[in-house]
Amino acid sequence: MQLGRGLYPSLPRPYNLGKMTVNAATSPDLIDEDGLSRLAGDLAATVRGGDLIALWGDLGAGKTTFARSFIRARAAQAGVQVDEVPSPTFTLVQTYELPGGAIWHFDLYRLATADEVWELGLEDALAGGISLIEWPERMGPLLPARRTDLSLEFVEEHDLRRVTVTHRNG
Repeated sequence: MQLGRGLYPSLPRPYNLGKMTVNAATSPDLIDEDGLSRLAGDLAATVRGGDLIALWGDLGAGKTTFARSFIRARAAQAGVQVDEVPSPTFTLVQTYELPGGAIWHFDLYRLATADEVWELGLEDALAGGISLIEWPERMGPLLPARRTDLSLEFVEEHDLRRVTVTHRNG
């Protein structure tokens, strides 16, 4: 799958997260909330089990919005409707069992130490699920080197987000 085609002109082509064909590609772009949802849908179509998307950004930048759109898009691609996609702010992790593999949505904001991530099932998630991790910096050195970083910065003047997608092969 190629991204770009007008929606994300600065994303490298081909940008195939599922096959991990891009090395350390970085692409800044400004998008609105609808664009963020489209990007989530595009990425949901390309990832596979074992992939990790680390969601970076301040409170209100759009990390949970991206994750909800990603989960709904992946479910729709599998022919499943997901009615509720709650934020894992208090539960710390939400799991969605879908045809083709589980999605693990982690919110690590409230972790006291990086080691607590193992108690949340990270090892199982990395073994075959798709992991969406909000506040990945809380993992410290436990954050896998092989991942896709999605950085979101809210641009208040225009109600836009500056989005940077960086693929890391580790």
